[in-house]
Amino acid sequence: MLSLNVFKTQAFRTVLVYLIIFALSAVAMVGFVYWNTARVLEQQTDETIGAEITGLVEQYQRLGLSGLTDAIISRSSRSGQGLYLLASPDRRLIAGNLDAWPQIEAMGEGFIEFVYERRIAGTAELRRARGKVFTLSRGFYLLVANDVHERREIERLFTTTLPWSVALMLALGLAGGVLVSRNMLARLDAINRTSREIVAGDFSRRVPSAGVGDEFDDLADHLNRMLDRIERLMRGMREVSDNVAHDLRTPLTRLRNRLEHALSHGPRDAETARDLEAAVAETDRLIATFNALLLIAEAEAGSVRESMEDFDLKPVVEGMGELYMPLAEEKGVSLRVRAEPRALVHGNRDLVTQALANLVDNAIKFAPPASTIDVTLASGARRVDLIVADRGPGIPEADRNRVLERFVRLETSRNSPGTGLGLSLAAAVARLHDATLMLEDNAPGLRARLRFKPARPSAGGARSPAR
Repeated sequence: MLSLNVFKTQAFRTVLVYLIIFALSAVAMVGFVYWNTARVLEQQTDETIGAEITGLVEQYQRLGLSGLTDAIISRSSRSGQGLYLLASPDRRLIAGNLDAWPQIEAMGEGFIEFVYERRIAGTAELRRARGKVFTLSRGFYLLVANDVHERREIERLFTTTLPWSVALMLALGLAGGVLVSRNMLARLDAINRTSREIVAGDFSRRVPSAGVGDEFDDLADHLNRMLDRIERLMRGMREVSDNVAHDLRTPLTRLRNRLEHALSHGPRDAETARDLEAAVAETDRLIATFNALLLIAEAEAGSVRESMEDFDLKPVVEGMGELYMPLAEEKGVSLRVRAEPRALVHGNRDLVTQALANLVDNAIKFAPPASTIDVTLASGARRVDLIVADRGPGIPEADRNRVLERFVRLETSRNSPGTGLGLSLAAAVARLHDATLMLEDNAPGLRARLRFKPARPSAGGARSPAR
């Protein structure tokens, strides 16, 4: 897996881009130097050939054919790269160090190239020469050339080896890029692995340090200090929640009990009785709001992750149907429950049950009389869906993200009882379980979909659902 991810890393892409730029720059630089060197050498050769032709033509003009012949014989006897040939109008050899008139190739600007045979250490060898042909008076031909075989071999060698050199450069660079990327990816994997464990609820985890003092060690140090700070804040939040639970919920419960006690002992008049009943109802709403906030804080803190286990959603859905059937009948709506035979998820049963209860309660609250509410459990290979669909006013698409925040209530629900925390709790439970809460149009109405990942069977087979 690591080797496959190497090619997707930023480090590998950076090395690859740098390598391509370097290879192109190196090829351009070497090619420019070679082109200029070859051009200068060819220019020198052409100037030498031109100067020799000029000198020999002057010799011919002063001394005639015999003087030119002597000059060519003299120059041909020297060792060097010069090639000379004086030929008759029918191109028969008169003098020179070429055996016969060669098969020439026109190269432009009056220059020619040809292949000739030359003996080196007693062995005949075909070589390449570059020169010029000058036509003398009376139809005689003068050919002057220089051996450029070594230069052409260097050109051939350059054009042959350069692509292989570039390929080798790229191969070595890619190998280096893979090594660099593997090292960097291994360090990043350690950070990502620790991050995943922290997200899963293990706040004691810390990013490992290699101890070499590089940028990754600095990053690990900063992250660990940040995690220490977050852990202290989370611990403080839990302590505050516990204190609030002790200091507020208990007095509220006592207040409600005293109000009920006063109501049960018969108030002096009907108005006082109504006030006491209203106070009890308000106290119930305060306690419900308080409990919902604590549940949301507990879900967002992830403190219940250790108690998560595999359980079957079917009994949860069926139990929810039995629980809310009387309330639905009282409201004049039909509650229809459909569940798959078995749908295992990994999570906290109580929180998932509470999230589903909030969705069903919202649906009953906003569903019009004589309508139907569908509670459906559907599972597939990669997902388990809990769906609650009603025929109420629904939620406009522009407000669907906003209603997941705490205490947000739309204008259509202002006159309905509630705290604006039901969908917030469902969203917090979804985040805790790595699930997704989707609010969709039911045309008309709202379709709330909680999508979970199915539980993975353990090595010994699927675990039995918690009862």
